[in-house]
Amino acid sequence: MQIVKKPLRYIERLCRNTVALVLAGGRGTRLQGLTRLRAKPATSYAGKYRIIDFTLSNCMNSGIRRVGVAAQYEAVTLASHIQRSWGHLRSEMGEWVGLLPARQQRQTDDWYLGTADAVYQNLAVLEELDPDYLLILAGDHVYLMNYLPMLEQHADTGADITVGGLEVPAEIADQFGVLTCGADGRVRSFVEKPATPLEHAGADGTLLASMGIYVFSRSTIREILASDAADPSSTRDFGKDVIPALIQNHHVGCYRFVDPATGHPGYWRDVGTVDAFFRGHMELVQPVPRINLYDPRWPVWSYAPHLPPAKLAPDAEGNRGLAQRSLLASGSIVTGGNVTASVLAYQARVDRAEITASVLLPGAHIEPGCRLNQVIVDEDVVIPPGTEIGFDLEADRARFDVTDNGAVLVTRDRISSLGARD
Repeated sequence: MQIVKKPLRYIERLCRNTVALVLAGGRGTRLQGLTRLRAKPATSYAGKYRIIDFTLSNCMNSGIRRVGVAAQYEAVTLASHIQRSWGHLRSEMGEWVGLLPARQQRQTDDWYLGTADAVYQNLAVLEELDPDYLLILAGDHVYLMNYLPMLEQHADTGADITVGGLEVPAEIADQFGVLTCGADGRVRSFVEKPATPLEHAGADGTLLASMGIYVFSRSTIREILASDAADPSSTRDFGKDVIPALIQNHHVGCYRFVDPATGHPGYWRDVGTVDAFFRGHMELVQPVPRINLYDPRWPVWSYAPHLPPAKLAPDAEGNRGLAQRSLLASGSIVTGGNVTASVLAYQARVDRAEITASVLLPGAHIEPGCRLNQVIVDEDVVIPPGTEIGFDLEADRARFDVTDNGAVLVTRDRISSLGARD
């Protein structure tokens, strides 16, 4: 990760005077059945993690040890994971990850109305911690990032707010907020999900997309969010309302996220759709993925059950269990089957089945004679013997959710049509 060159005392002061708030309250409807019973940030990812672990690990590895998580939808699933994964931090040493559930207050009956409102409703709690800076993060993105250089830039330039940006191809920019920055690093315009992104593109066909990462100075955040809360036309969203309104009268800076080793745009994925979730996993099984989960200098922390190692074993007839170009988490077993370019989460089982380019979430069980191609199998789902999924998408659409790009999502509420056992 990027090496910080400022004096250690300066870095320690930045860390000590920063509080992070992770926004984790959305319903996650774009992940369809995967979030029917769990919060999107609590969804399994990369075999042994939950999506929110990437953001929380970035905080810990960056030295930011005071982190609030603003939760709302299915908050119990998120609370359980945070307690098990992050409850070991020492609060008496000023280290903690705490859940901040949405709550009705005296002045309003509303839950969180948007990203900016989630921060505003928790501002009094955060201000009690007396930070100089507030780092706003999303709980549903997959990336490895040192936040300290962004904090340094924010402090050195005296900005009111600094927005994290990533260069992306113009053809996908309609999915993001798009920034235009001047030579001085200040944001000149901010357009949320532009219908014609090419108008904002540079000569190389790329433009700067907002990563949903913001640094606020405490001296201005209450004024900014109070003004937004008082505006009846606002949707209480950072990208749609707050940032565009600040550009004219405040110092809005831009921090470009790059890979320090190459100088190229860093790896960052919004995995909030089924297609993006599937695509992100397929990137992990490449020979050299762009995201390095094996770097001991920047570990991704999480909780997973204490399980035995993954196992490849022959079946009773002597057919070998094989896996190639795949990730197999602890406790997963392949018996007499063949797994290719797939991710098996902990306690996933494959019995004499053919699995290709698929994602099996924790506890998934694929019984003998099955063939799966480009399939996501939800937690604890049992696929009955002889089932084929991913080869006839028209037939699959009658039984499961199929994305525009041909990935098939199999969840517990949809598997009943196959007569699966619980």
